[in-house]
Amino acid sequence: MTDRIDRALADLGLALPQAAAPVASYVPVVEAGGLLHISGQLPFRDGKVVTGRLGDGFSIDEGQDAAQRCALMLVAQIKAHLGNLQRVSRVVKLGVFVNSAADFTDQPKVANGASDLMVALFGDAGKHARAAVGVAALPLGAAVEVDAIVEVAPAL
Repeated sequence: MTDRIDRALADLGLALPQAAAPVASYVPVVEAGGLLHISGQLPFRDGKVVTGRLGDGFSIDEGQDAAQRCALMLVAQIKAHLGNLQRVSRVVKLGVFVNSAADFTDQPKVANGASDLMVALFGDAGKHARAAVGVAALPLGAAVEVDAIVEVAPAL
């Protein structure tokens, strides 16, 4: 699966970033009962958090790009935790938090940036349940934050 994902990333002109270290009192990934619970990941561009508020000078396209960058970081966290992506059997759920102006209601469109990448990388196993929620603020002023639950096969 890793080779397929590497090819899909290359076809999209993307690369996995280095998994970000926690910035507070938590761990990036907890594996329990065949599931990875992955802490919320922020979008990074050139080593800096992508900041902005949707509906207040930050476009849906920019939000989708930020959500995609969060999804890339999720995959990087999975790879860092497992050592490779061979054990991933299903992306179960994404939680997408969108830094939104009070009247912004297109959070699902923004969340598609993360969702579409999961399907592009994992195929049918990347199809998932999802929540897309508007919030008043995110850590470090991030435009988007995404967390995930991922099913993994048992370690051999």
